[in-house]
Amino acid sequence: MFLDFYRLREQPFGVSPDPKYLYFSPGHREALASLFYGIETGRGFLALIAEPGMGKTSLLFQLLERLKDSVRSAFLFQTQCDSRELLCYLLEALGIDSQGADLVQLHARLNDFLLTEARAGRRVVVFVDEAQNLSDSALETVRLLSNFEATNQKLFQIVLSGQPELARRLKNPRLAQLRQRIAVLAGLKRLPASETFQYIHHRLEIAGYDGPEVFTPASVALIAKVGQGIPRNINNICFNAMSLACAMGCKRIGPEIVQEALNDLSLDYVVEKACLLSPLVPTLNSTKQFSWKNLRDNVFASRTVQTAVLSALLGSVATYLGAHTAAGVIHSSPTGNVGAEFATQQSQLRAAQVDGSERSGASMNSPRSFTYIVQPNDTLWNLCVWSLGRYDEKTIAELRKLNPDLTDIDRIEVGQQLRLPVRSSN
Repeated sequence: MFLDFYRLREQPFGVSPDPKYLYFSPGHREALASLFYGIETGRGFLALIAEPGMGKTSLLFQLLERLKDSVRSAFLFQTQCDSRELLCYLLEALGIDSQGADLVQLHARLNDFLLTEARAGRRVVVFVDEAQNLSDSALETVRLLSNFEATNQKLFQIVLSGQPELARRLKNPRLAQLRQRIAVLAGLKRLPASETFQYIHHRLEIAGYDGPEVFTPASVALIAKVGQGIPRNINNICFNAMSLACAMGCKRIGPEIVQEALNDLSLDYVVEKACLLSPLVPTLNSTKQFSWKNLRDNVFASRTVQTAVLSALLGSVATYLGAHTAAGVIHSSPTGNVGAEFATQQSQLRAAQVDGSERSGASMNSPRSFTYIVQPNDTLWNLCVWSLGRYDEKTIAELRKLNPDLTDIDRIEVGQQLRLPVRSSN
């Protein structure tokens, strides 16, 4: 549904390090060129160091793509291991049998393999990702691997990739010999705010998007500020914002939707919301008399509501619960699952904008209303019972007044926007 809604071939903000999505900022170009030149000239040890989420693995895959026809390569992801395990992982990645061999035999098999490749004119490159997790003994093993060399060349090259912790560890005097062997040291800088738009546009274009800009300039500015120039952060924000906009039926994403997506990504916000709604959960599974006063007391006992938006949300929750517990009986939802319906409606209400009776041009006695996006299996009957607790001629008249374009009262479509009345809490 997400891809169809935006007419995309694939997910533009995925979590896999796909090299085709790599955005070549000036820093990424410089790092890639340095590593490529270092391998081409046989420099031995190389290192790539950057913060988490900066695209180190994607850059290495891009480098590997450029070298695939000229080198024999191995990519090591498992770095929480001891020296022997690291050596076994390396041999297995190169297609060398390591079963039943001791350390001496492992080194002998690796040496034979490297000599065979050198005689055939093939270079061997080993990439070690997340190298900051290697123990000191494993790093020392990596250093000793550099001793595999012929009289005029290194038999293979090693690229260490890791977070800033790797740089701090290499400063340790105990690892001085390893640090001295690193001939090329590349890094990645955060994207400046001015490049966030190009980054987002690049990924959408690669995914097949061909239309007007999805994100408004104001929303891009907010993403740039919160994302702090880290590609992984930007990806997560954009994915959640586009998912939310898709659910709301909006193809143009403004800062309000981005802010709501940021709220969803905030652990503090999730915890606060869970604490706020926790007193309501037992009520859903009971048949006790429920009133607005009870709801108000329960909510305010857990946390003071400090914003108008949150107050409006709680008012909508109260209306929903009041409609389903009138006369001490909880009405069944169309699917027979009240809890599931409540969870669904919470997600929908998040996108609704509640208008007070003070709305310009409205009567003091007119009901409040909010915008609702029709979901699968919705009918006007269950929507009216949910929002007003009734479905009668008066309700139909209110619906027609709020929705002048609603020509067929018996027919609504998924994705359609309706103004629904809300029963007064007085």
